[in-house]
Amino acid sequence: MSSVNSPMAEGNEGSFASAVRRNGKDYGMLIALIAVMVFFQIITGGVLFMPVNLTNLVLQNSFVVIMALGMLLVIIAGHIDLSVGSIVGVIGALAAILMIRLQINPWVACLICLVAGGAIGAAQGYWVAYHSIPAFIVTLAGMLMFRGLTFWILGGINISPFPAEFTKLSTGFLPNLFDIGGLNSTSLILTVLLTAFYVRRSLKSRRLDETHGGDVVPMPFFVAQTAIVAAIMLFLGYQLSAYKGFPTILLIMGAMVAAYYFLTTRTTIGRAIYALGGNEKATRLSGINTKRYSFYTFINMGVMAAFAGLIVAARLNSSTPKAGTGFEMDCIAACYIGGASTTGGVGRVTGAVVGAFIMGVLNNGMSIMGLGIDFQQMVKGAVLLAAVVFDLYNKNKG
Repeated sequence: MSSVNSPMAEGNEGSFASAVRRNGKDYGMLIALIAVMVFFQIITGGVLFMPVNLTNLVLQNSFVVIMALGMLLVIIAGHIDLSVGSIVGVIGALAAILMIRLQINPWVACLICLVAGGAIGAAQGYWVAYHSIPAFIVTLAGMLMFRGLTFWILGGINISPFPAEFTKLSTGFLPNLFDIGGLNSTSLILTVLLTAFYVRRSLKSRRLDETHGGDVVPMPFFVAQTAIVAAIMLFLGYQLSAYKGFPTILLIMGAMVAAYYFLTTRTTIGRAIYALGGNEKATRLSGINTKRYSFYTFINMGVMAAFAGLIVAARLNSSTPKAGTGFEMDCIAACYIGGASTTGGVGRVTGAVVGAFIMGVLNNGMSIMGLGIDFQQMVKGAVLLAAVVFDLYNKNKG
C-alpha cells in the first residue's frame, strides 16, 4: 500500500490520527462506497446485501468497470472519448451478424469484434494524436456515426438469440466442486485464497518499504486498513458463494483490473502516459513519443469498448440498436468520481473501479427503492459534480 508518513512518525502519540487524515484522499472514495452501500442496505430493508442482489450488482456493472479501465488511460493522457457507448452498440450489432446471421464460431467472431474495436479506436486516435484535432470533437463525431451505423447494420430491429456458449461470457458461474452447506465451494475457497494473498502481499510490501527506508504508515493504521479490506473481501465472497458462486465475468474483470494496475504502476508505458497528461510539452522534449502514446490509449479504449459490447450482448442475449446508450457518461463519471483529474496526469485504477461501483450501487439502490430514472439521473449528476469539486478543492488546497 502507498503511504505518506515517515517511519519516525510511528512513535508519535497522534500518528494513527495523522495517518487517517493524510490518507483521507486516497481512501475517501472507498469510504464513500462503503457508506453508500450501508445506507442503501438500511433504506432497502436488507435487500442490497442479499446474495442474489450482490450477484446482479456485479453482472450489471462489469461492463462499466471494463470500460472505465480504458477510459482512465485516455483521461490520464489528457483526452476524453465520447464514442464508447456507440462502439458498444456497433460491436454488439457486428457480433449478431457474425454469430447469428453468418453462423461464425462465437470465439472467432469475438476476436473479429475486438480487432474491429481496436481499428475504430485507431481511426479516432489517429486524428487526435497525429493531427491535433481535439478528442472531444473527434469522438463526438464518432458517437454520432457509430450510433447511425448500428441502426443501419441491424436495420432498426433486435437480432437474437446468441449461441449458448457465447452468453455464458456474461451469465456463467464457476462450477461447484462440492457442496458446503449450500455454499459454492469453489468460490468460497477462492475467496479465502485471495484474502490470504492480499494480506501476505500487504505485509511483504510493508517489509520491503521498511528495508529500503521508504515511508510506511503507522502499524495500527496498517493493521486496521488490512483487517477492514480482508473482512470486506470475506463477507462479499461468502455472500456470492451463498447464491451461485462467482460469476465468470467477475474473474475476467478481476484479472483485467490487476493487469491495468500493473500497467499503470510498474511499466514504462504507464509512466509515459502519466507524464503525457501531466505536461505534454515537457514529456515530448524529454524524448518520449507523445503522439504514439496518445494513439495507443485510443486503440486500447476501442478494444475495451468492444469487449464491453460483447458482454452487454451476451447478457441481453440480443443485439439492439439502442445498446450502449449513455454508457460513455457512466464510465467517464466512474473515472472522475474515482479521483481522475479533469486536466490529465492523475488517476488510479483502484479509484476508477471504486467509482464504477459507486455508480452501480446508486443505480441498484435507487431501483430497489422504486425511484424513477429521472431522479436517478439527477442524483448521479450531483455525485459527479461533487467529485469534480472535491478534486478542484484538493488541488487548490495543495
